[in-house]
Amino acid sequence: MKAKILIILGIVVGGVLLNAFKPSDDLHAELVLDAKAMLGEGSIWHPRENKLYWVDIEGKALHIYDPVSNEDNVFPVGARIGTVVPVQSGGALVALQNGIYKIDIKTGKLTYVNNPSPDTTNLRFNDGKCDPAGRFWVGTLALDSRRRGACLYRIDKDKSIHTILDSVSISNGIVWTADKKTMYYNDTPTGTIQAFDYNDTTGAICNRRIAMRIPRGGGGPDGMTIDADGNLWVALWGSGTVGKYNPITGELLQKVIVPAPNVSSCAFGGKNLETLYITTARAWVNEAKLKEFPLSGGLFSVKPGVRGVPAEFYKGKL
Repeated sequence: MKAKILIILGIVVGGVLLNAFKPSDDLHAELVLDAKAMLGEGSIWHPRENKLYWVDIEGKALHIYDPVSNEDNVFPVGARIGTVVPVQSGGALVALQNGIYKIDIKTGKLTYVNNPSPDTTNLRFNDGKCDPAGRFWVGTLALDSRRRGACLYRIDKDKSIHTILDSVSISNGIVWTADKKTMYYNDTPTGTIQAFDYNDTTGAICNRRIAMRIPRGGGGPDGMTIDADGNLWVALWGSGTVGKYNPITGELLQKVIVPAPNVSSCAFGGKNLETLYITTARAWVNEAKLKEFPLSGGLFSVKPGVRGVPAEFYKGKL
């Protein structure tokens, strides 16, 4: 998320009004780590290591959090880092402003893989995840906040690069359904969660449509994850909430209240994937708001009573 365009986003395109809530319906996230991240993002639970990987984009660092020891290992990467995904053969892929790299999580050593983005000055990578076949999908945003200047890319297992969508403004949350037939995707300033038919064999998408609109003042759809029931959990930047949505009906089923206005990503992790971890940011929070929300930039969690699904690895040879 992130460029200042989102500060003006409370602000998203209006849509259908969804359920009214009683206070008892809301969940409340609790602080796990007072990280004071400038721009926490990209949370993903490593299914083998049982650790949460996440990034601080403006802090230019990869974080690996172990909930058992409560230790958070930090790997400086020297550039803005948009997201991270695990690699099946070991290590992880990180999307830095100047390209995609493999990182050795023992030493922090970076090895260049490729760079689908032609402009490393005015664009940077943002959110991304791997699809069920093990391809890496990652998008960009324009640092000057211009609209429709970014793209969504797919990096196949042979490291070939494909531009899937252009004229994107702020590429964000991306997930796939258990039947491998639908992909959901956020281009934040549109205020919508988009759906596509997805072909797992080829990686092609088609039949673009709006699955739901976020009501005006409801925040900007940022990072996103999916639970075992097929519902979407969407970080709503600027609103201090994560929303649980039924993507078929568009119904808002539940809200998680987070004591930080800029909520950026969420991922299920922990034992049996029953804990929802939530990243937040201090960036673009004014001094008065920081006094009101001093835990901004922290890592939070909540147990919502549902389970997530295991994250996919990048399955290419590096």
